[in-house]
Amino acid sequence: MLETPHETAALQDLLDASHARATDHLRSIIDDDRTLSAEQLVALLTGMKVLAVATVTAAGEPRISALDGHFLHGTWTFGTSGTSAKARHLAARPAVSVAHIDGEELALFSHGRAERLGPGPELDEVDAHWTTHYGSSPFSWGDDIRMYRLRMTWAVAYAFKRDELLRARGVPT
Repeated sequence: MLETPHETAALQDLLDASHARATDHLRSIIDDDRTLSAEQLVALLTGMKVLAVATVTAAGEPRISALDGHFLHGTWTFGTSGTSAKARHLAARPAVSVAHIDGEELALFSHGRAERLGPGPELDEVDAHWTTHYGSSPFSWGDDIRMYRLRMTWAVAYAFKRDELLRARGVPT
């Protein structure tokens, strides 16, 4: 958990604002008893999580694929090969939807922009985290590996049986 108090507070503000402007239908499913706070999310989303990342083709057609994701500083980081269709989509149209769904227990649905990380301290920190997790740098996995950070503009977090989930995973309620 690398989140600063400021980053956790910003994530909470985004979660609150997103839930408030969600449709009645969504709020009927993700009601007050099924929402997760930013602090709870940060505690739950450690390690690698499988993400469903949706991009859009030049023809406006949606494309979705699964990627490894790591939740760092209150948002997702993920990578792909620069030769992938996803990398081409993100270069031309960085708007994405990203979901992590852990069965019926937990989900984080988000929309925003994928920002490619360039050389510097932010990329160095992401690379170090991923390297610790996998035992090798993602940049050693190919000639043109690209790393991204999701700049979320909308996000809702869901836990079907929130209190049970938090107890089972050792997260304070």
